[in-house]
Amino acid sequence: MADPRNRYAAIGNLRCVTDDGIEVIYKKRRFLPRVDPDAARSTIVPRDGDRLDLVAARALGDPLLFWRIADANLALDPFDLVEPGQVLAVPALRPSGDRS
Repeated sequence: MADPRNRYAAIGNLRCVTDDGIEVIYKKRRFLPRVDPDAARSTIVPRDGDRLDLVAARALGDPLLFWRIADANLALDPFDLVEPGQVLAVPALRPSGDRS
């Protein structure tokens, strides 16, 4: 079972059978969520030498939620988000049972 903090936890699987009968199970495509400009969010500025997991640990209390900051800033590559002085949007966390 996937860790519920994982960005793919709520995404279903697909199944494909190759011509030679091998079954391949894979995750459905994950799209970046729409960003609501009116959503309750805060901001954070990375420090020199920061990584996104360290930023997530400070801002969200869990380094494994780095992907939520990446999504809130529409970043496909999390490494684009750790420039010192760059202002990052930090999403408001939903209750643990809400995956929408």
